[in-house]
Amino acid sequence: MFYEWLAPMAEDFQLFNLFNYITFRVGGALMTSLLIAFILGPRMINMLRMKQGKGQPIREDGPESHIIQKAGTPTMGGLLILLSIVVSTLLWGNLRSPFLWTVFLVTVSFGAIGFYDDYLKVSRQNPKGFSGKIKLILEFAIAAFAVYILTQAFEPKAGTAPGFETGLAIPLLKEYWINLGVFFIPFGCLVIVGAANAVNLTDGLDGLAIVPVMIASMSLALIAYLVGNYNFSEYLGVPFVKGGAEVTIFLGAIVGAGLGFLWYNAPPAMVFMGDTGSLALGGALGSTAVAIKHEIVLAIIGGLFVLEAVSVIVQVASFKLTGKRVFRMAPIHHHYEKKGWAEPTIVIRFWIIAIVLALIGLSTLKLR
Repeated sequence: MFYEWLAPMAEDFQLFNLFNYITFRVGGALMTSLLIAFILGPRMINMLRMKQGKGQPIREDGPESHIIQKAGTPTMGGLLILLSIVVSTLLWGNLRSPFLWTVFLVTVSFGAIGFYDDYLKVSRQNPKGFSGKIKLILEFAIAAFAVYILTQAFEPKAGTAPGFETGLAIPLLKEYWINLGVFFIPFGCLVIVGAANAVNLTDGLDGLAIVPVMIASMSLALIAYLVGNYNFSEYLGVPFVKGGAEVTIFLGAIVGAGLGFLWYNAPPAMVFMGDTGSLALGGALGSTAVAIKHEIVLAIIGGLFVLEAVSVIVQVASFKLTGKRVFRMAPIHHHYEKKGWAEPTIVIRFWIIAIVLALIGLSTLKLR
């Protein structure tokens, strides 16, 4: 909105030329979402507490300590995150960018699915929510539409080999990709839906999910800025995504909203993000990776989320095939709780892992 109104006036008012710089608008988006989260946080938490009464229902098969320590804590804190992101993005983003709109709509749509799931959990006081199959069908339908729109938005630079729109970029190799053809849409769907549910599984301890989400968002923001700049993409040998840099505004808003939410979600949490936040943020990361053609790098940067999801898959597969469990409890952060690790210890160590993985993922930009 600011970009649409003020950037065209740069010739008459030199100060407005700042709105032509993505870096300036990223900073504006980050600070705006942070302030919104700070200001509205207490009011929204009080409202959620009044509306929900008993708060988020705690799984009976979860760690025993959660039943005592976390009972009564309101959920749906993801509404605060989403509101901050939506307002900030609309104010600072270039609303004509198909990349920005696609990632934005995936995030809001996944947030709506998570909100309905949270609503059922709270209203019925049942941690199961609504049908997992229906949830996945909706997620895949939204993701398929988003990936299709993105394939139409890509504009290959002159001299680019055929198949850029449906290509999978390979890290460590300069401007090389595998053309997946018609299989790119289902692949992109797996990236988006997988990221959403991986973040959802990670959101099990106070502050555990939101910080790795911010770390991944900052990493993807840097990548988006570089792949959206022709000169930088040429120098690094990464795919050039014309217009892709606009996604950095959205990612900056996520970082600001995440910082504001962490203020209230830090141990002991005053509010949980719930599926409203975790599905939305995971969908945002997945759709961003598809938009900037760094799906494999997302698996490295977001390796903590991958680890959490794989731990659940391994646990379920092992129990069904052998009747034995690999971990004391899944996802893996509960395994360490069962081993006696204090919750803050698990959270901070997992944050460290997320930082290390992000640095490894970013290193692929230069190691080509």
